[in-house]
Amino acid sequence: MFTGIVEATAKLVDIHTEGTNLTFTFESSIAHELKIDQSVSHNGVCLTVVSLGESTDLGPQSTVGSKQNTYSPSTINHSPFYKVTAIDETLKKTNLGKLKLGDKVNLERCMPANGRFDGHIVQGHVDQTGICTAIEDQNGSWLISFEYDTANNNITVEKGSICVNGVSLTVVNSKDNGFSVAIIPYTWEHTNFHQLSVGSVVNLEFDILGKYMLKILARK
Repeated sequence: MFTGIVEATAKLVDIHTEGTNLTFTFESSIAHELKIDQSVSHNGVCLTVVSLGESTDLGPQSTVGSKQNTYSPSTINHSPFYKVTAIDETLKKTNLGKLKLGDKVNLERCMPANGRFDGHIVQGHVDQTGICTAIEDQNGSWLISFEYDTANNNITVEKGSICVNGVSLTVVNSKDNGFSVAIIPYTWEHTNFHQLSVGSVVNLEFDILGKYMLKILARK
């Protein structure tokens, strides 16, 4: 379980195709603290660490399907890296399948049993993706709007919680097929939100309490 409080970001440095799966290699400031089999939220998606190492172990080239990406010696450093694998179902239902080399993702390790709920209950199970429709600079904060497909009957409520790309946020404005959130400077700088633009695809996990309530009411 997670709380939506991002610890760090990770830079994608390699993608490897294995059948219908993709194995991602990330560099991050917390990579040296990770362990094999550890669960880590990547843009809100719970993935398992399968390998650890140094970035120089990557070699000069990375292959993604038929595309080849070449790294020059000047771009390779000794930052610690780790690998995670995403299956086809995950790639279809999240934005991980759209990642490109150099993209950054938001990271959070599982909440320890003696940890604090600084955000809200986040499972790391993305419900669906959404689209960024507007980014307003409000001179000290940013108001970002998103829309999503209502076919899954997910809803938001004003002042309720929503997880966007793994970040616990409070809904400012809510409508039938979308919502807006306010981003403070710290969150803007320490997550990948500053890389968003209109049209960007984000991962959404709706409030678990709201989802259970909707399910219960639907059966009555």
